[in-house]
Amino acid sequence: MKSTIIAAAIAGLLACGTALAAETAQQSKMKTCNQDAGDRKGDERKAFMKECLSAKPAKATPQERMKTCNAEAAGKTGDERKAFMKECLSAK
Repeated sequence: MKSTIIAAAIAGLLACGTALAAETAQQSKMKTCNQDAGDRKGDERKAFMKECLSAKPAKATPQERMKTCNAEAAGKTGDERKAFMKECLSAK
């Protein structure tokens, strides 16, 4: 009985650790905005956080798009890769 409870507890802890390790984009954005808010307090902080969290990410530079598209094209070759890269790089 005790070994079953211990095994379930360990499995639960491992599952929680895995879930906590995966930081979502929203969590990352919140973390960055909190750091950028610095010493602001009250209404000033609230206004800053609202603006920061609602801000759209800057458009990727052509170099960043190329890097991202290359990573996504891994495993593709020939005409398939060429067509994928054309579509990926032209996406808005």
